Amino acid sequence: MSASVPRLVIAAPSSGSGKTTVATGLMAAFAARGLAVSPHKVGPDYIDPGYHALATGRVGRNLDAYLCGPELVGPLFLHGAQGCDIAVVEGVMGLYDGAAGEGELASTAHVAKLLRAPVVLVVDASSQSRSVAALVHGFASWDPEVRVGGVILNKVASDRHEELLREALDQAGVPVLGVLRRVPQVDTPSRHLGLVPVAERQAAAVEAVAAMAAQVSEGCDLDALAGLARSAGALSGAAWDAAEAVSSPPPPLPFPSSRGSAPSTPPGGGAPRAPGRPERPRPQTPDGLVVAVAGGSAFTFSYAEHTELLTAAGADVVTFDPLRDEELPEGTAGLVIGGGFPEVYASELSANAPLRKAVAELAGSGAPVAAECAGLLYLCRELDGLPMCGVLDAGARMTERLTLGYRDAVAVGDSVLAAAGTRMRGHEFHRTAVEPGSGAKPAWGVRGPRPRVEGFVERGVHASYLHTHWASEPGVARRFVERCRTS
Repeated sequence: MSASVPRLVIAAPSSGSGKTTVATGLMAAFAARGLAVSPHKVGPDYIDPGYHALATGRVGRNLDAYLCGPELVGPLFLHGAQGCDIAVVEGVMGLYDGAAGEGELASTAHVAKLLRAPVVLVVDASSQSRSVAALVHGFASWDPEVRVGGVILNKVASDRHEELLREALDQAGVPVLGVLRRVPQVDTPSRHLGLVPVAERQAAAVEAVAAMAAQVSEGCDLDALAGLARSAGALSGAAWDAAEAVSSPPPPLPFPSSRGSAPSTPPGGGAPRAPGRPERPRPQTPDGLVVAVAGGSAFTFSYAEHTELLTAAGADVVTFDPLRDEELPEGTAGLVIGGGFPEVYASELSANAPLRKAVAELAGSGAPVAAECAGLLYLCRELDGLPMCGVLDAGARMTERLTLGYRDAVAVGDSVLAAAGTRMRGHEFHRTAVEPGSGAKPAWGVRGPRPRVEGFVERGVHASYLHTHWASEPGVARRFVERCRTS
């Protein structure tokens, strides 16, 4: 089977060049023309897809060749792009920057090659003129398998500056598909982990996206960009399907042999799962089993595929807002608390004592609770001195140190998410610390130069700093729902 979805990858020589402005503006500009636009983001970023969703009216989806494996990039793309007229993929960092120490893996260039998609290079031209040709030539010729189909010049100072840039790029043989001036209202506020999420600034975010769309529509050749998108080659294979995935999980991801090993023997005994031996699938049908998922401004980090997998496994997924709701959804049998910014909303979260009590009582009953990063902090005894749910006997606090990077992990013991020995890849991204960093039964053993264990497994609770993408191991969703049904 093959499919041909017109598509572009928006890349840059480095972070801060204007990828998000161009990608989001281009999505909104195409949508304004009446096109159904499929929005995607390379890498583990949760925030940019929120702006993409605002621009297109469709769920923003991530394409991460590290978390999910290269073999799932195409199927996940096709899943998100079903029924769409065009797809825009925003890159990550610089075009050729990938997972540290892993070559091109998970880079924008890697994903562009997997998608057989042309690349549009966004260049910050604010401090150069003729040198732009050398820079673009280098990026266009570095990897012959990456097709740089055009350039969008950002932060151009004047008509004369634009003229000099165009003259130089004529010699490089790469067409200029757009020229953008600096427009203050396009700027989006940032803080310690990047852009402020859409959920926290709805009206301002709408204005920012509208400004991006106007700037791109005025400064870019939309017809030429659409034509370039149509030149993308056909993709072979079928679209990813959540129902099929939960009934037939793929084998575990291979791990780089250069990595250090992590502790894999579960405390208290137990044998790790044999590599490549999936759990026996148990097809499920929706039966009113409620899985509550935290949302709202404090918990904005989630992958759309997680909800789809939980639903396919038989759950009735209900979102609630820990900032406002004083009760868990009626009939809650399991709880998922993803990432976000509880440190920003610590006072409000702490003030909602009825919900904190309800979460503690649910966890105390042995019901399945899965918490990642922000969810881990929320389950702690306190966060920056303010009472949290008290499910875990640990304290959390903000720090000056940024913890960032991909992680190779193995489940140390059995939990509601994984059998001992299950291997997954994750991502850490936080400026907080939890003390102690792991419980008597840790969640994960993390591989690397300094192997360690981290996280907590207590009764039905699985809490960890690691963000994981369940599409890489669909058995996680199936196992969680089964435990909700039987706990």
